[in-house]
Amino acid sequence: MRLYVRIFFACCLLLSSLSPAAGAPKEGKYDALKRFTETLNLVRNSYVKEVGTDDLLNGAIKGMLQELDPHSTYLNKNDYKEMQETTSGKFFGVGIEISTENNQIIVVSPIEDTPAFKAGLRAGDVILAVDGQPTQDMTTQEAVSKIRGPEDTEVDLLILHKEDKAPLSVRITRAAIPLISVKTRFLDEEGFLWVRLTRFSDRTTEELSDALERMAKKASIKGLVLDLRNNPGGLLQQSVAVADLFLSSGVIVSMRGRGEEVVRSYDARSSSRDIDCPVVVLVNSGTASASEIVAGALQDHNRAVILGERSFGKGSVQDIVPLSDGTAIKLTVALYYTPSGRSIQAEGIQPDLEIPFEPPREDSDPPHRFLTREKDLSRHLENGKKETVPKDSARHSPLVEEEVKTFLRNDNQLRLAWQMVRGLPKISEVQAGR
Repeated sequence: MRLYVRIFFACCLLLSSLSPAAGAPKEGKYDALKRFTETLNLVRNSYVKEVGTDDLLNGAIKGMLQELDPHSTYLNKNDYKEMQETTSGKFFGVGIEISTENNQIIVVSPIEDTPAFKAGLRAGDVILAVDGQPTQDMTTQEAVSKIRGPEDTEVDLLILHKEDKAPLSVRITRAAIPLISVKTRFLDEEGFLWVRLTRFSDRTTEELSDALERMAKKASIKGLVLDLRNNPGGLLQQSVAVADLFLSSGVIVSMRGRGEEVVRSYDARSSSRDIDCPVVVLVNSGTASASEIVAGALQDHNRAVILGERSFGKGSVQDIVPLSDGTAIKLTVALYYTPSGRSIQAEGIQPDLEIPFEPPREDSDPPHRFLTREKDLSRHLENGKKETVPKDSARHSPLVEEEVKTFLRNDNQLRLAWQMVRGLPKISEVQAGR
């Protein structure tokens, strides 16, 4: 017993000798600032090249924010102006949303119908260099500034696709990036509609409402496929307003700051503009931020079936804080949470039906293969039903062009979403009858 007691006291003495002395001075709250000032003066006076104080301080601010997370950053005057132009106005570039991951610049999503989209850039691509300059440790905003430029000028991007082992150089001509964010088309003659949101800019909700109004004049809308694939996000207020079009009540999204306290919550309100038809939402790894808010809200309220692949998982909130000299700070201040309390951050939206995208194969069945049914047989018996002229004007208008048929044939996710939204009313009837 005495042996165990001696060992115990010996261990206590050893631990006490390794711990800081009780009387050791603690670092004061201004000691770190003093250390920073000493370093600043040392670099300013002794560095091999002369560096201006403004450049040193801006670099220090940039480094401080860069250490926090991939989305917090310092915006100089040009960066701040470019960020404002991204959501309103006109700007020139290649059309990609980018972020940083493991100190690398990655493509969140190419914007549809832009030079980057046409050049084959995809969600998850790593941008290794811009015009020969490596992007390692480059901030997102620095990369954005280098990729953008005057119209009709070229930029060379060194790209590594996720599935490739070697990078390839892609030369892209900059162009005006379209800010029209809504596309629509009927998928069949029964009135089932495809709605594509490419981003959330300052007029997205207005564009969507106008587009639906125009399409409703052509035919009664029986159901809707909301395509959010490769939608990199955009303005929070616009994503809330879009989700509100599909919901009449309940929480759309909440934000929690430090200590997980709810700092803001957005609720849906009933409106005459509300969309009440069946909805299927398409998502993939390029579905990020604001588009994940819409998908998460509709999923949690059982308002839509989510189909496709897990989304990107960008669930943080950034505030743009203007500074007195015309620069600004983009600072992460909160995380998004879906109505049920799920965090989107690094998790994304898991679809109800996980269906990977399958590129069309060259050896696939021809579009007009010959199918025989009873009605095609000679001398088949009629069923006694009289032919009636359908009331729905959609059946008299060429809503479905050959282009749409090809569109469906080459997109297995969209094709399944279309079949799903057509069947939702019947599924609801069956469930209600249980």
